Amino acid sequence: MPIASEIYYFQYTKSSKSTHPPIVLIHGAGGSHLFWPPQIRRLPGHHVFSLDLPGHGKSSGRVRQSIGAYVQDILEWMDLIGLNRAVFIGHSMGSAIAQTLAIHYPDYVVGLGLIGSGAAFNVNPELLDRTSSPSTFDSGIAIIIKNSFSPTASERLVKLAKKRILETNYSVLYADFKVCDNFDEILSVYRITQPTLILCGADDKMTPPRFSIYLNTKIRNSELEIIPHAGHMVMLEQPDAVAISVSKFMDKFFG
Repeated sequence: MPIASEIYYFQYTKSSKSTHPPIVLIHGAGGSHLFWPPQIRRLPGHHVFSLDLPGHGKSSGRVRQSIGAYVQDILEWMDLIGLNRAVFIGHSMGSAIAQTLAIHYPDYVVGLGLIGSGAAFNVNPELLDRTSSPSTFDSGIAIIIKNSFSPTASERLVKLAKKRILETNYSVLYADFKVCDNFDEILSVYRITQPTLILCGADDKMTPPRFSIYLNTKIRNSELEIIPHAGHMVMLEQPDAVAISVSKFMDKFFG
């Protein structure tokens, strides 16, 4: 089981003929590398790393109290495995980490993928309150599930996602939501110059499409795609569409 700097990671090796830079996938609040479906985690022709952030999934350590702390973890992990630069693709909280890397540590970032993202997150106060205690945690999960999927999502997918989230300790999810609530790069996001793919589900209620549209207006070298029949968990609901978009983006800018 590969672990470096308390970070567990799954590695998919690209074709020896590929010239694409490596991809690093960063999951969202309360998630793990398993929130990236195989179509993306094993993107054909690419070298892909899927991380479990400290305190999440199979990674040891404690959850961090800021986006900046997670950024430092990733930089240390990169140094330990000898990874100099990468395309960082993040979902929700993971996209905040990716943005912070691009803004403050641009030498490490070749490109970005921002999924279900925003330049700042305003977490629902009720959600913060419900996830702060084990006695109200289940009702907090109900809010998350209600607002994370398109009405067209399959019942099986929603149940599986709920099961995975319920396996997360309430303190981890609460800490992640606090981190998201404190994230704000609205005044700095224009500094991102790397090629950026912005993806959002048309039915996203957690980070509505207007958040992604704003990013697209501020990041000058960006492309926006709003994917129909998908909510906040767009990569789980429409994995093939997301994989195709990422492949096209990689071929266009790094092929």
